[in-house]
Amino acid sequence: MTEPSIPPNNGRVPRVVLDTNVVLSALVFPGGLAGRIRHAWQRGDYVPLVSAVTVAELVRVLAYPKFRLSIAEQEELLADYLPSTEVVRIPEPPSAVPYCRDLHDLPFLHLAAAAHADALVSGDADLLVLAGQPGFHILTPATFIETLREWPLSGGGVSA
Repeated sequence: MTEPSIPPNNGRVPRVVLDTNVVLSALVFPGGLAGRIRHAWQRGDYVPLVSAVTVAELVRVLAYPKFRLSIAEQEELLADYLPSTEVVRIPEPPSAVPYCRDLHDLPFLHLAAAAHADALVSGDADLLVLAGQPGFHILTPATFIETLREWPLSGGGVSA
């Protein structure tokens, strides 16, 4: 089965949920595919969506000792990412989402549902297994970048 791409959307800039590992890779390891994802948000090719919970997780993960990032470096990376994002308030109770076996992935599904996101980008198997669920375009980073590259940026985009 081929992975779905995102259909065109009448010129609106795509609004996309990136899971923490995708954002982290783009910020900390900016070469290759991760770097292309980062450059695409910096150019405004798409708008990354965040919620209070997803930002808190990113802040927590950037502080992991294994990354050896100083507080100033963590703040610099957040300053690169957060101004490009759109903050979405998650309703209480959150919208219904497909069942996910990893509860830590629920904030990304809730964000995608609340924002009517055009896509959720993840390398996480627990999220990727949900690809094809009605209303949810869940893509790998590679498919997302390939889809972005194919969009005519002046009039391309996606729809939920």
